[in-house]
Amino acid sequence: MLTISQTLYDQIVDHARKDHPDEACGVVAGPVGEGRPERFIPMLNAARSPTFYEFDSGDLLKLYREMDDRDEEPVIVYHSHTATEAYPSRTDITYANEPGAHYVLVSTADTDDAGPFQFRSFRIVDGEVTEEEVEVTA
Repeated sequence: MLTISQTLYDQIVDHARKDHPDEACGVVAGPVGEGRPERFIPMLNAARSPTFYEFDSGDLLKLYREMDDRDEEPVIVYHSHTATEAYPSRTDITYANEPGAHYVLVSTADTDDAGPFQFRSFRIVDGEVTEEEVEVTA
């Protein structure tokens, strides 16, 4: 299960809405080994695409060095889907290289008549996708 604060939840959703119609992407870092998301880090989608996201390699290297210096790890890797449901695509599964991370997808398309977005979390390990419950705390 992913436990996330309302503030972080809102920041991820706001980023997805702001970058629409392009996909948004980013990371939420937390202390190594604790699995607790704490620090919101929006990233630039280097692909600037409505159907694909890509972290800028220089920005990603800088981020990993910064997390290392702060004894952090990526707890959440997130991105948005702008025209489809919040479920990992084949490409998303291929690029999922953080087995300990929660992969959060936000859909800014109204694909289920449940409102203007979906917020879902998945574990992706060795190509296997498992959806998990999301608990939003105060």
